[in-house]
Amino acid sequence: MNKARKKFVLYAELSVLVLLTVLLTVINIVNFSMAADDADHITERIANNHGGFDFDRLPAEPENALQNDQMPSDIIQFGKHRGGFRDMGPNSPEMNSSMRYFTYSFDENGNAQKVVFKMSSYSEEEAKKWAESLINNASPTGWTNTTYRYRIFEDNGVKMVTVIDEGRELYTSYRILIISLVGGAVMLLLGLLFLHFLGKRLFKPLEESDRKQKQFISGIESSFKMPLTIISANTEYIERQNGPTSQTDIINNQVRKMNSLVKDLGSLTIFDEQEKTETRMNLSDTLIRIIDTRREAFEERKIQTELDIDPDIIIDADDQAIKKAFAEIADNSIEFSLTKAVFELKKNNDRIRICIKNDTDLPNGTYDQVFDRFTKLKNAENKEGRGLGLSYVKDVFHAHNARVSARVSDGSFIIRIDL
Repeated sequence: MNKARKKFVLYAELSVLVLLTVLLTVINIVNFSMAADDADHITERIANNHGGFDFDRLPAEPENALQNDQMPSDIIQFGKHRGGFRDMGPNSPEMNSSMRYFTYSFDENGNAQKVVFKMSSYSEEEAKKWAESLINNASPTGWTNTTYRYRIFEDNGVKMVTVIDEGRELYTSYRILIISLVGGAVMLLLGLLFLHFLGKRLFKPLEESDRKQKQFISGIESSFKMPLTIISANTEYIERQNGPTSQTDIINNQVRKMNSLVKDLGSLTIFDEQEKTETRMNLSDTLIRIIDTRREAFEERKIQTELDIDPDIIIDADDQAIKKAFAEIADNSIEFSLTKAVFELKKNNDRIRICIKNDTDLPNGTYDQVFDRFTKLKNAENKEGRGLGLSYVKDVFHAHNARVSARVSDGSFIIRIDL
């Protein structure tokens, strides 16, 4: 249950991470795209005004002002709308005095001639060389020197290059980017703390129910074992005194069934990773011993066993839980193999692979559902058992951070465990 709570927190945090990443990415992409569009709008105005802002500026003195029918229409619009949203940003009437930019024209021989130069951080000679480096660019617009936007255009057949400083505008965009990253990280941390607290609250009733279930099952298991032991012992005494009879055979058969039921009840208790005690164990020797103790059972069922086990694979694990899991796997092979069972244990670098192959008549496909509780495949419908053994195997190896899978391929039922 503790592992389920951790998975809940992990998956919920991953969901928040994905949503935040998508949201903040879209916001910043749109923000930088709008900054580029605004810069292109400004360079377009400069291009339409022969490389400068001269025609955007309103006359300084009213008595020298042109009449409305003599003024360009764009100047009239700026005169009508002073302030407000439509005069903000690239449409601002103050753009002429605040914008830092330069424009150079080029004759047929490629010689640069200054048209406008309003820069503080670069000299005219540097601006000229800069314009010469841009004139042959394939793209007519783009970014140069990180925060400068350029445009290449023609005015009355003359090629021109204009470069504007967008550092102030981009500064706001970069601040939004930094705020997004820091804010996103803070939100993820707060989300993790919140989900951790919420997970405890949500899983507390389930954990309590699981604890009571384990306690109840453990009590039933103990209560059944003692009477069954007494019945079995008394039946054995009667057989020694009077010999086996049909009645004692029936009693022994029912006792075996009840013992099998008690074993299944014990498997109902989920392996709890908090209770496992890790020790150094030889995984190779453990698996070999488990198979050797069941040689007679394999031979009785006429099942050929084949072992391909690398020697001395040592791990830190709960040896009792691993032994029981191996026993469940071996018993599963005895029960469901047709003629052959192959046990492989390999180590490659730091990875350990356990592979059990039982020949079967099941069709090809994935059968991971066999690890679910009370799940029985078609070839087990008429057999004893309640579909709990492999569920225990999954719980044990998951608690040891292993991946467990099952599939049928070319007549082999393959259980694979990757540690």
